[in-house]
Amino acid sequence: MRLLPAADRTPAPWKNGGGTTWEIAAQPPGAGMDAFDWRLSIAQVAAPGPFSVFPGVDRVLTVIAGAGLRLAVDGLGEVLLDETSSPLAFPGDAPAAAMLDGGPIRDLNLMVRRGAWSGRVRRVAEAEQIVATAAVTVLAALSPARVNDTRLAAEDAVVAEPGETLAVEGGLLLIEIEKA
Repeated sequence: MRLLPAADRTPAPWKNGGGTTWEIAAQPPGAGMDAFDWRLSIAQVAAPGPFSVFPGVDRVLTVIAGAGLRLAVDGLGEVLLDETSSPLAFPGDAPAAAMLDGGPIRDLNLMVRRGAWSGRVRRVAEAEQIVATAAVTVLAALSPARVNDTRLAAEDAVVAEPGETLAVEGGLLLIEIEKA
């Protein structure tokens, strides 16, 4: 298991320049916004506006902090997302715009190259044992949490080795990425 501390991340502008993102991990490492196979990041949405468009990419968006947002996605309509909502999967090439009703939010965004990779995200709220069965398994802490003997601060993440068994406690997101 490899720790990816939130404190080590460097902020970068969104692809469209409308906000800030912090990359957790990407394949290949260091790939630009148009060259990744998959990318996992946290974003700050501080003002209403359009999301960046990513042709040929599928996204899974999960609100992790803040009062929530209304996301209008072409073809899906408007969806209300907050800290308790299920992650929302949508095409990255579909125009999307966020409206904020209660101030800024933070979200976790998984993006995968369509046809080459697939990904899923689920909330983990109870203590449980997880076996890393995906090609890439990441756990991201929503608040202080524990994975095996490793204590995580909010937004820290760990990458598990395939086949590794993980004892988890606390609010986390389980991110699983597979080759298509």
